Amino acid sequence: MEKIQMTTPIVEMDGDEMAGILWKEVKRQLVEPFVDLKEEYFDLNIRSRDETEDQVTIDSALATKKYGVAVKCATITANLERMQEFNLKKMYKSPNATIRSILDGTVFRTPILIDGIDPLVKTWKKPITLARHAYGDVYRASEMQIQKPGKVELVYTPEDGEEVRQLVFDFKEPGVASGMHNLDRSIEGFARTCMQYALSIRQDLLFSSKDTISKVYDREFKDIFKRIYLDEFIEKFTAAGIKYEYCLIDDAVSRAIKSRGGYVWATHNYDGDVMSDMLATAYGSNAMMTSVLVSPDGKFEFEAAHGTVRRHYYRYLQGEVVSTNPMALIYTWGGGLEKRGELDGNEKLQRFGRMICEAAANVIEARGIMTADIAKITSKPDPLVVTGHQFIALTRAKLEQDVEKEWPEG
Repeated sequence: MEKIQMTTPIVEMDGDEMAGILWKEVKRQLVEPFVDLKEEYFDLNIRSRDETEDQVTIDSALATKKYGVAVKCATITANLERMQEFNLKKMYKSPNATIRSILDGTVFRTPILIDGIDPLVKTWKKPITLARHAYGDVYRASEMQIQKPGKVELVYTPEDGEEVRQLVFDFKEPGVASGMHNLDRSIEGFARTCMQYALSIRQDLLFSSKDTISKVYDREFKDIFKRIYLDEFIEKFTAAGIKYEYCLIDDAVSRAIKSRGGYVWATHNYDGDVMSDMLATAYGSNAMMTSVLVSPDGKFEFEAAHGTVRRHYYRYLQGEVVSTNPMALIYTWGGGLEKRGELDGNEKLQRFGRMICEAAANVIEARGIMTADIAKITSKPDPLVVTGHQFIALTRAKLEQDVEKEWPEG
């Protein structure tokens, strides 16, 4: 068929290790044969980030602000071990944190539901969408190692007033300290985006934090959510037959495990990081979850919610056969192309983005072919386990059939 045309570029952020290997294969087999791809490409491999002192990460986020839609592979976040492994110049911050700080907004993570892949939590009948605030908290924290006795203080110096000091801790022995921040503007954008999303899918919204312990920081989130709901959304929620409520994070976890699913759960940045991994695993696999960052001004970054699959990568380099699940990578490209088509009024590209995801799901649902992670929990009899490369090739074959059927004359 004649390739589908694009009018506006999509931003591509390449990644690391086994995720990066499969990312390139998804692009080569499922995108480039069908789409006349227009893109702004950024290599976010750890070595590229080191060579540019992380400027490439900043540039990719700014390009997303310019063009409106990005797709991102999983990337390495440097810790001391990784710094030594790659001989890095310094221990760079999480690239996701850098990108999210520039774009602001909210990360929505929703499990990919597949017939025959039953959630480990048997009461779950519908997906729980995790809405994670994408600014500040521990991801933008200033940290300090304390080597000897002394006081650590929070110091606020107003531009037009007296300095305010507050004791954090009076250290008598070595330890560590951390200071983090957030902005009312970002919290307000987070609240509005969550409420707009809940309205769009007509599902209840739950926000959780720990204001009983964090009586200033977490309380600010709680109060802003309540104000925006009462001032801007309560009538809209009532008309849609849905509700908003707040509860403590520990209560929210208990509620999630006992629920049937089918609601939006909004959390702090770190809470969302942890809880989305819990939800993904309980729904089947970390690779069975979609993830999209939505900024307050309507920019979108689709990403794989899982890591770089380091263990599989080194086995792959040694020539071993590895069965790495590429579903999240496939859905990242599919979601990004669908959104690009939607924003550009390009119905063919929008439809094709959905078709990529549908073809991948069909390989599992109709043929019982899957990677090893979900073969362990499937209810389908005698599943056929394949490698990530094989799964992508099978998706390609199904996609070719679907494209020919959808557009028989090109």
